[in-house]
This record gives sequence, structure tokens and C-alpha cells, in this order.
Amino acid sequence: MNKKNLIIIAAVAVIGIVALIVALQGHKKATFDQDYNIENIAAVDRIYLADKQGNETLLERDADSLWTVVCDNMHYPANQPMIDLLLETLHTMQIRQQVNRNAIPNVIKDISARAIKVEVYGRAPRINIFGLHLFMHEKKLVTYYVGRETQDMMASFMWREGDKVPYVIYIPGFRGFLTPRFVTEPLKWRSHTIVDLDVNAIDEINMQIPAMPEESFSVRNNGDGFDLIPAVTGKPVPQFDTVRVAQLLSSFAWLNFDEFAAIVPNANDSSLQVAPRAVLTITDTAGRQTEVRTYIKYTNPDDYEAMPDTAMYNTFDLDRLYAIIDSKDTVLIQYFVFDRILQPVSYFLGHDKSLFAR
Repeated sequence: MNKKNLIIIAAVAVIGIVALIVALQGHKKATFDQDYNIENIAAVDRIYLADKQGNETLLERDADSLWTVVCDNMHYPANQPMIDLLLETLHTMQIRQQVNRNAIPNVIKDISARAIKVEVYGRAPRINIFGLHLFMHEKKLVTYYVGRETQDMMASFMWREGDKVPYVIYIPGFRGFLTPRFVTEPLKWRSHTIVDLDVNAIDEINMQIPAMPEESFSVRNNGDGFDLIPAVTGKPVPQFDTVRVAQLLSSFAWLNFDEFAAIVPNANDSSLQVAPRAVLTITDTAGRQTEVRTYIKYTNPDDYEAMPDTAMYNTFDLDRLYAIIDSKDTVLIQYFVFDRILQPVSYFLGHDKSLFAR
């Protein structure tokens, strides 16, 4: 085969490859409106949400692949179930139908007035040919504007940046609309976990009871087990109720609070202006400490009529109490969760249960 023929064959091959790429790109463009979800959800590492009321949230995946919420230039652990639900939504949502032509102006007007803006960032290739991803870099993958629910309450109106028209978006098999999954208030995204420690990762539990200092104590890891140390003696006791101490130690595996008190109208009432009922300090084997100060929860009479659920705000709340974590966050915790923790030393010495926190 002479040189001229080789050149012709090579030219035809190149033209064929170019034509194939163009055809594939044309096909991708033609079906763009159907590819509404984010296929490679593992590549997503940052999500920004904002609404028309001034709320905005930035969620970021850190170097350890853990999600955080950025608030006031601080990174806080994110609520992982909420993160999982949001990522699942972005991955599984699909177009149910295009908005009716006559309804498009009204839907666009409504989206412009009240939509939630969702910017999704992640790793993407600069070159993507035949599934080969080259030169990965960070970029904005897509921007959605999430509108209100449809009349049947089974989907949400959405407009994606770059599209000519909005669509009705749903998740196959899910009965409900998607808008509530796109939460814009940063506080709601923060994790409710106080500590999550295996028993072997606990170095010391210290309980201070200001009203009953003789009932204060520590439980300390001695390498082979744990010692119970009453504050009045500062020395380990030879015998104690090992079952109750074991229950205490096991309580620090995924210990959560109920909600941030900042979203409760009377979070700053006089309940927090007195000495704490208990000061709990948890120290892990790495030396990290978490302090939980607990307070009786009373009602604020001035706010009573404005309460969304007045049954929760009787003179003395039988279900929940306040806690301040690390002198930063005021939260509500449940007696049901903390009953095994908020006990005096006499309880762990085998005496009857004495709920000093109530």
C-alpha cells in the first residue's frame, strides 16, 4: 500500500471519529432535558442553598469525606441523615412532565418570587470521551431553582439553569413533593450528636452537682476497667453497681440532643440564669472534652400564647430540660435519653434511683 493510500485511510478514520463524537454530543444535547438528576453523586462535595427570605446554607465535604455546615465562618458537623436524603434526592429525581405551555409564565413568575436556589459543586473532567475522564477539577455542576409543590402534592416545580422551560420533578415511587428536602436554615443542618464514643474510647466521665456536691463523682478508665470515684473522697470505691456504671458508659455511644433551643421562643428565659443542675464533662482517650451543663426547663408566661405547642411549656417540663454544650450551643435534651446519665453517685453505689435533675 502506497503512502497516498495510507494518508487517505487515516483521513477517513479521523473524519469518522470526529463525526462519531459530534453525533454523541448531539445526542447528549438532544436528551439533556431528561438527564435532570446528578448521576455521579459521589463527585458532589459542596452544596449551597438559599431562599428569598435571606436564609442560606453552605454544606461541604471535608478531607475525611465527612459533611460539615458552614456557619459564621465556622465548620460544624452536619446532620448525616439529612445530607443522605438531600444527596439521594439529587440523584434520583426525574422529570415527570414538562410544565403546560399555558402555565409556564405563572410557574416562572412563582419560581422567581419564592424558589430555593440550589448550587451543586463537585469534581468533573475537563475532557470526557467514551467514558474516559481526564483532568478532573472542581466546578459548579448545576444550579436548580426549586419551586412549590404541584396540585397533586406528588412533585415540585423546578427550573434548571440553562433550560428554556421549567419542569415537574418527582422521585419514582415516592409519594410526596421534594421542596421540603431543600432546607435553607443552617441551624437545621447541624448534627444533633453530643458525643459518639465507644466505651473503650472513654477516658473519664465527670459529674458535678452544684446543689449536692457530696453526690458529685467521676468514672475513670484505669486501663483494665473503670473506677467510680466519689468527689468527697477523691478515691476509687472498692464496690459499686457495675451494671449501672456499664449503662452509664454505654449511653455515650451516639448521644444526641433533641433540638437547638435557639428555635424555641423562650430559650433565653430565667431558667438559664441560675446555677446548673448538673455539669457533665466527657473526656475521650485522645484528650478531647465535651461539657454539658443542664438546667430545669420552665415556661416563659409572656411567650405562652405564641407557642406552637403550648403543652410543652407547662410550669415544669416533664419531658425535656435545657443544656448548654461547650458554652456555645443551648439545646433541649430529653429525660428519657439522659435518665441513666443524670444520676448522683449514690445511685451508682446501689441506692435507689434519685433523679436530682427533675
